[in-house]
Amino acid sequence: MNLENQSQKLTLFGLPAERGRWLLIPLGMIVLLCLGTVYSWSIFRKPLETLLNIGATESLLPYTVALVFYATLMPITGFYIDRIGTRKITALGGLIAGVGYILSSFATNISVLAFTYGVIAGSGVGIAYGVPMVVSARWFPDQKGLAVGLTIVGFGLSPLVTAPLAKSLIDAYGIRQTLLILGIVFTIAILLISLALKLPPQGWSPKGRNVSQTKQISAPINRPNMLQTRSFYGLWVCYMIGALVGLSAIGISSPVAQEIIEIDPVLAASSVSLFAVFNGLSRPLFGWLTDRFPPKYVATATYVLIIIASILMINARSGQVATYLIAFCLFWFCLGGWLALAPTATLTLFKPENYAKNYGIVFTAYGVGALLGTVVAGRIRDLFGTYTYAFYPTAFLAVIGILVATTTLKRDPANAMFSDRM
Repeated sequence: MNLENQSQKLTLFGLPAERGRWLLIPLGMIVLLCLGTVYSWSIFRKPLETLLNIGATESLLPYTVALVFYATLMPITGFYIDRIGTRKITALGGLIAGVGYILSSFATNISVLAFTYGVIAGSGVGIAYGVPMVVSARWFPDQKGLAVGLTIVGFGLSPLVTAPLAKSLIDAYGIRQTLLILGIVFTIAILLISLALKLPPQGWSPKGRNVSQTKQISAPINRPNMLQTRSFYGLWVCYMIGALVGLSAIGISSPVAQEIIEIDPVLAASSVSLFAVFNGLSRPLFGWLTDRFPPKYVATATYVLIIIASILMINARSGQVATYLIAFCLFWFCLGGWLALAPTATLTLFKPENYAKNYGIVFTAYGVGALLGTVVAGRIRDLFGTYTYAFYPTAFLAVIGILVATTTLKRDPANAMFSDRM
């Protein structure tokens, strides 16, 4: 059977593949919604501090460890998705993450919790995280940026859904029962959805798309290994800057509001929900933009927004609530944008057939940015006594990002023949 006939007869969920593939996006969103609960850790901190009689620094340890293992396992998993299969990888990650939550409900001290939640649950998140994006990218060769961006909305908006849910469960049943319930629910949900996550046949394309063109674009002829191109190193640096700036801003959103703008702590906390909306909505938008414009232009746009946000906060004063809200909406917006821009740019700039492995390597930039971003702003606050000085380096890094993006985020000459976008 040739590829054209195969495209016409292939079905998903009882529908022609061109229509059924759209159902994979909400399923991927649900998987990432469950995994993204790791970003709702602030809801668990106070109850755990009371339960385990620990301080604020100690209560942050499980979350920090989880981020490290999440960022470490995701790149490694990328090398095995094609070999082991999307269903098994998703099921394994979901099972490990769920078991981590369940075991955390029995933890009696912070060291055990750092292992059960940080190491085990964090590893599960890292293992399963990349699979829904790979599935969306493979099923949507014609709209890969939009599809990937929509899928990872689940991870970005997870705190909006899971944080209120977790708080309600904690109020009703306590912290231990909440971790147990979430672990069981996440395990069941991800295991069930994993059964539906599969990749299309090699060379598949939607009906009506020029199959021969798709094969040509996917062909490995004369395309250098990603690590042999300067565009990889440029993308890695740009992604690291975007993650570092964005995660720094996320970490200080509430204290900046209270210390610089001097607004009510309750209002400061509730404003995070607004920021999360911008973080989620930017993902499909930047995925769509990266489908249509060269990555260097989209990346430059994020850095311009970061510079604007940084200038706003450098000049922010007490009572300027609107300035604060606009600036931090932009910071969160750009971070969400990079989480769609980077995977789509990886598809655009390098061999699409190696996407799982390639994006796993590129994602290490996010891990480095996460580690630096969680400590830099706090260190600056300790040194200078105010968070205002944290926004000078964010503006400086954005300028560096513009320079790197405009000079490196383009295909090498050997890759130019595979697309009309440069």
